Amino acid sequence: MLLFTSSLVSVSSSTLCPTKTLMLRAPCLIRRHFWPLPKSYSSPLSTKPISRITLTCALANCPTNNHVYPHPSPQFAESETHKFKVELLQKLSEDIDEFGNDLHAVVDVCAQIFNEFLHKEYGGPGTLLVEPFTDMLVALKKRKLPGAALAARASLLWAQNYVDKDWEVWNTKLQ
Repeated sequence: MLLFTSSLVSVSSSTLCPTKTLMLRAPCLIRRHFWPLPKSYSSPLSTKPISRITLTCALANCPTNNHVYPHPSPQFAESETHKFKVELLQKLSEDIDEFGNDLHAVVDVCAQIFNEFLHKEYGGPGTLLVEPFTDMLVALKKRKLPGAALAARASLLWAQNYVDKDWEVWNTKLQ
């Protein structure tokens, strides 16, 4: 019976990176027998590792890619929150049976949380997080407002479709 496993190989590139040791996994082939074989038997399969990968990288010479996101823009946050509130109200008003008289309260809660996120954390494309939308869901449920899941989902979909694009447009106007 043949069993494939992997063994840990330690590679040290002392000339390039004296303080770095790389740990690699190299597949090995282990021969297991359930019956005795004569010592003269020579297997066509080797018990040595199938491949040993040696990797040398001058880690000290590799530049790191540090991308710095811009700080949140209060003017963008105010403008985007207003647009978000108007369009979310329009979207959720299609399901007036779900929200009833609490529609404006639901939109206000969502807009407040979205506004806080834009003011504190959003710094452009790549920085849109899920947390504010889960916070919306939790806040709406805590206040026992109807349609919490629907409102949080609509808010997330709106943000995914518009926030990054609006940020790009906003910043091209500034230049």
